[in-house]
Amino acid sequence: MNLLESARFALSGVAANKMRSVLTTLGILIGIAAVIILLAVGAGTSNNIKAQIGKLGTNVLTVSRSTSVGGRSTGGQAGTSRTRSTNLTLDDEHALTDAVLAPDVARTAPIAQAQGVTATYTSATHSVASFLGTTASYFDITNSAMASGASFTDADQQAGNPVAVIGNTVASDLFGNATGSAVGQTIQLNGQNFTVSGVLAVKGSTGLNDPDDIVVVPFSAAQNKFTGYAPTLASITVQAASADVMNQAQNEIQMILDARHHVDSTNRDYQVRNQAQILTTATNTTQTLTILLGAVAAISLLVGGIGVMNIMLVTVTERTREIGIRKAIGASRGSIVTQFLIESLVISVIGGVAGIAVGFAGSAFPVLGVQPEVQAWTVWLSLAVSAVIGLVFGVYPANKAAKLRPIDALRYE
Repeated sequence: MNLLESARFALSGVAANKMRSVLTTLGILIGIAAVIILLAVGAGTSNNIKAQIGKLGTNVLTVSRSTSVGGRSTGGQAGTSRTRSTNLTLDDEHALTDAVLAPDVARTAPIAQAQGVTATYTSATHSVASFLGTTASYFDITNSAMASGASFTDADQQAGNPVAVIGNTVASDLFGNATGSAVGQTIQLNGQNFTVSGVLAVKGSTGLNDPDDIVVVPFSAAQNKFTGYAPTLASITVQAASADVMNQAQNEIQMILDARHHVDSTNRDYQVRNQAQILTTATNTTQTLTILLGAVAAISLLVGGIGVMNIMLVTVTERTREIGIRKAIGASRGSIVTQFLIESLVISVIGGVAGIAVGFAGSAFPVLGVQPEVQAWTVWLSLAVSAVIGLVFGVYPANKAAKLRPIDALRYE
């Protein structure tokens, strides 16, 4: 009996028990769909994190204050951790622009912050999540584009002009959907009049954090009206000359600030966050998450494969007399094995193809705010896995059928 004849018998066997075949393929379908959707969610999460980090700017390092630092005893032995007053100052920020000591630093921007700022326009009010006082270079460093108007200038900073750049969330709450109409209008920030010079382009929410809920004013204006003239900065935003020198720029920053603060790597009173390192960490985390999700989905595939084997064993038992008749009239053991392997393979591949279709359909909808992204390799892998499942879990039932002695099979009731 040739391969074509074995395939014909296999297909007739599948068609003879339609409901059983459909229920069997359902297990494979669910497993394949789960693999595609969960891996797509993992890929979408990774892309979302990369996009959000990219929106924070290019080649960015952030120097921030730290209160908990390591310590040493006077004898030079490592001591317990201790807390000390820490300060980042404008002098620190200026020192980081030294072309000799920090050749890989392109530009910097000091950051002053104020809490509890409320923006008001006519009868509308909005509690600002993030209020920053900084310089004009901040917008270039953080890749902050304008949807309407323009950012404030160095001249505004030097003169302490009361101008403000607001995020889309703030503009929407104060001015409604026509956010562009905010430009040129006077708003009150804790009762202080500020003229809106620009509205930032939408960056998009990142879960609990909304980067569009922000107001940015000149550093000098923030000192005049909110923070006072205390020298302490909340942080310093630094842009490296290129992505290739991020680590060198970080080393230069640490060398300068170590010397200025009289600290070393064991007791630094500041911390430097390297965006490239954050991206690498985030990528590794999402890859681990994707592997975990894929492993969970693989369990459902395994269950589906066991279902295929179970049904094929039942099929062999039900068709024992048929197998005996075929072997009695000359069917070889290989033909019987081939027939049942093809039957198992057909069921699995049909389930795999249907699962791919369901996976694509399920990935079209956002999951917890993340848009899944189906990757081509997951589709081909899923199809291959469904075929392998059909072969692997069909081998035992096929061999069981082929080993039946014709006389025993014919006598089976």
